[in-house]
Amino acid sequence: MNDALSQDSTPKFKPPFVWSPRPAGSTDLVWRYPGNPILGRRAIPCAQAVYNSAVVPFQNRYAGVFRADHMNGLPDLHVGWSDDGIRWELSPEPIGFATSDGEMPKPAYGYDPRVCLIGEKYYITWCAEYHGPTIGLAWTSDFKTFHRLENAFLPNNRNGVLFPRKIRGHYAMLSRPSDGGHTPFGEIFYSESPDLRFWGSHRFVMGAGRLWWESVKIGSGAVPIETGEGWLLFYHGVRSTCNGLVYSMGAALLDLDNPWKLRGRIPGPILMPEQDYETTGFVPNVVFPCAVLHDESTGRLAIYYGAADTHVALAFALRDELISELLANPATV
Repeated sequence: MNDALSQDSTPKFKPPFVWSPRPAGSTDLVWRYPGNPILGRRAIPCAQAVYNSAVVPFQNRYAGVFRADHMNGLPDLHVGWSDDGIRWELSPEPIGFATSDGEMPKPAYGYDPRVCLIGEKYYITWCAEYHGPTIGLAWTSDFKTFHRLENAFLPNNRNGVLFPRKIRGHYAMLSRPSDGGHTPFGEIFYSESPDLRFWGSHRFVMGAGRLWWESVKIGSGAVPIETGEGWLLFYHGVRSTCNGLVYSMGAALLDLDNPWKLRGRIPGPILMPEQDYETTGFVPNVVFPCAVLHDESTGRLAIYYGAADTHVALAFALRDELISELLANPATV
């Protein structure tokens, strides 16, 4: 393991929490793991890139659902395991989703997964194919058998992210309605469901265009983190330049009881493409958060993000520093 990486074990977090301290002299709210990227494009033989993937603690290890772009050009989802959150072993075979409904069509592709623990089940949301991109939904209790549920929404939709507990007695999800192409627009909406099958109570949360670095579109990133001040949300924002789109990472604070109400929004990106593995790849200039580990006892955060649509990378932050910054920047939608 890289000497710059340390691990902190607390009774509330197993396995040992992945952590790298802020570099000396840095005042950045978010800083990178010095050993990035932690997974490259050929992490498994069938893949030409592995990125935009989700990681959670599971028993005494880490488990993850990883996006792998196959040699045939289509993405699919693979399970991964790690003892330290840095070194990963990925299954060479894509996840095979079990379903009791013979009429449910098998998606032609799957990408950009998120994993959310609700109760005793780990729920996976991802961009699935059904006459265009939509939000696939499944659950597992062991990361071996995955039970597929009905797609959450009609196409076209992306970036479906569940909340880790019920809101007003209902399951809750953020998503970004889109189109069937590369989506030259996008804003974040909130939806509720009594049973993870029927979704409604749709509410607008926050839009693109107000801030320079997210002038084209935005989308939810990792599962929201519950804090005493509200839900801490990491998201991606996209701007257009003369050389194409640039994806950066932002942070927002949502009301605890009514998560469609925005409490705060940091006006600038908290992480933007700067390193070679973020600026060079299949899609240059991309930082795309998909998972955050939270050590409640220390407030430490480990952020897994996709870099240049090619690699999985890791960054770190402190919860309380981000919350203070968000409370100092009450923002409109």
